Order: sequence, then structure tokens, then C-alpha cells
Amino acid sequence: MRLRHLVALAAVLSLAACGGQREPSGSGTAEGGRLTIATGNTTGVYYQLGGAFASVISQKMSGYRATASETGASVQNIQGLVSGNYDIAFSLGDSAADAVNGENSFKSKQDVVALTRLYNNYTQVAVRTSAGVNSIADLKGKRVSTGSPNSGTEVIARRLLEAAGLDPAKDVTAQRLGLPESVDAMKSGSIDALVWSGGLPTGGITDLTTSMGKGVKLLPITDLLPKMQEKYGSVYSAAPIPAATYKQPADVATIVVPNVLLVRKDMKDDLAEQLTKTLYDNMPALVAVNAAAKGITLDNAAKTDPVPLHPGAKKALDGLK
Repeated sequence: MRLRHLVALAAVLSLAACGGQREPSGSGTAEGGRLTIATGNTTGVYYQLGGAFASVISQKMSGYRATASETGASVQNIQGLVSGNYDIAFSLGDSAADAVNGENSFKSKQDVVALTRLYNNYTQVAVRTSAGVNSIADLKGKRVSTGSPNSGTEVIARRLLEAAGLDPAKDVTAQRLGLPESVDAMKSGSIDALVWSGGLPTGGITDLTTSMGKGVKLLPITDLLPKMQEKYGSVYSAAPIPAATYKQPADVATIVVPNVLLVRKDMKDDLAEQLTKTLYDNMPALVAVNAAAKGITLDNAAKTDPVPLHPGAKKALDGLK
């Protein structure tokens, strides 16, 4: 009953607060306006929490109306944020670091800053039990969903394959699917594995493990952490996916990366301050939609390096401590 209640609540908030891309509205002012939040796939945590945050903004910030948009997630979100299609964007910390440094998916340094650090994203590698896969290296020759194009999941999926000594373009049959499509493909048997980076629990993974039962399992991947850290730094760390999260027989050791909430550097200080304060003043509304929001804490809020913290956000966080 509890799970159905939360899913229903998430759906209501998302439907009430979600929309598509729109014409750029500029950087906003403290007096009011429209704000659009770039989130992720519909069965992911970004989408649920983005819808909840949009509802909170619309209810609590006088003069503002916020909507949350379904997207391919991190890289696409940053691109849309910089181009003015979105005002606020969820992103994985590794993709955000690439953006501010002008590396990998970004050919130049992007003018984005953070409102806050969020919860950690857990790398969730699900494989069909019948595929005989017990490690990332075993994915050679397999059909693997590496996530939506230009998503944070795609970034980490490629990095994991490379860390395992595989060429993502040659050694696996990569399918660039969103999470809902990946789950459907796993159920139908058209792919052998999927990679997903998201909070716990992620609705799509809950659906997959519930529907397939012992026909699917989650891979431990922390053996690749040293290589990931050697090449990309301390943005990656280890943590377990608790067995109870998806009713697995044991905890699964995986690699985590923090999420950040991004805005453009030119956002007005007053607006950035209001948004940050509104987020933390209304945390129960986000936690009610997905328990991953419990990982959003004031203790870690300012730990966004190498992404700079917006001055307005810093003022809000200093006042909340």
C-alpha cells in the first residue's frame, strides 16, 4: 500500500507540474516569472523530484510558476540550461564537472553554477540472469542499454565499459535507450543488460526487479572504482545498494556520484537565494515523493566542487545553518 501511495503521489505532482521545453525566459528576477526545470526519464528520480520541486515553487514563491520537463538528463539538461531552454537543471556531478571544465561532452567551459548538492546517484547495472554475466567485463558481445543519448547514465556507462577494458563502440551492442524503454527491453529479452544512474529507489528498477524476480540481478561493480578514480578523480566513490531496496538477496556494492542542482551563472542573486531556501524549507514534500530526497542535507549542500556555488545560494545556505 505504501509503495502504491508514493507512486500515485509522484504521478499527481509530476502531471501537475510537468511540461515541455519553452522559449527562453531569461535569468529571472525576484519579482516573479516562469521557471522551467530540466529533469530526466519519466520513471527516474529526477523526474519525480523535479515535479515536486516545481509544485513547491509554484505554491510557495509568490509570483512564480514552475514546470518540470522530461529530458534525457544530465548532458542534455546542461546544454538546454546554457541555451536558455531551462532555468534550473538536475545533473550528475561528473557531467557538471565536465561542463565547467569544458571536457569530454563539452567543447568549451559552460557558464553554469550550483544551487546545492543533492543526493547521491547509484550506478545500477541490471542483467538478465540467463545471460551469464557476473562482471562488467562479461558484457563483451552482449546487448546493453547505455542510457538515453546525452544523459549522465550514458557518460558513466561508457566509462565503466572502458574501465573494464571494453570498447563501448565495438565490444558491446549498445542501445541508447531511456529507462522506461530499457526496462521494457529487458522484460522482452531484446537486451541482456542495462545501466542506470539514479537515486534509491528508482521506480523503473523497482518495476524491473518486481516483474522479473530471479530472472534479473544487479551487478557489484566496485572492482572498477580505482580505475574510475584514477582517470576522473574523487567524484566517484563506493556505497552499497541495500538488499531491501529492490528485494535482492544481499547488498550490492556499487559506484556512486553526487547530483547537483544547476542554474546559469547570470541568474539574479535574489532568485537563486529564494530557490535554495524554498528547496530546504519544503524538504518533506520531496521526501514524500521519493525517499532519495533524504540524502539532500545542509551538511553537504555546499560541497559542489568543482562546480562553483551561486552567490545567492551560498547566502541562503549560510542563513539556514
